Amino acid sequence: MRVELRQIGSDRLLDSLEIEALAAVPQPGRWLPWGDSSFFVLQRRHRYRLRNGRYELASVALQGKVERRPPDARPWGEGFVIGDPQCRYNARSPLLRCAVLPAGPCDRCEHFEPRG
Repeated sequence: MRVELRQIGSDRLLDSLEIEALAAVPQPGRWLPWGDSSFFVLQRRHRYRLRNGRYELASVALQGKVERRPPDARPWGEGFVIGDPQCRYNARSPLLRCAVLPAGPCDRCEHFEPRG
């Protein structure tokens, strides 16, 4: 299956990849390794084509931005979070660490409080 990597906002085509299964295409909120950096997926769009009177999936367009994954990003649920997800103030988001100390790091934060 053809997967297009597109720049969010401008919709500029960055690269085209071939991926075997639809399940291997990342969902929004995940990083995709790309060359020597990574691609952060913000949107996923499916493109269909009409063949023999039926629609079939032709390609997937991933909208996102090229960025390095933060060193303290870790898997959580279906995606990633930045920082320690056990802290009460953690946003549990791949974009924002927390409300108290957004720049981090979590290991030296004096406001750390476990979720209760």
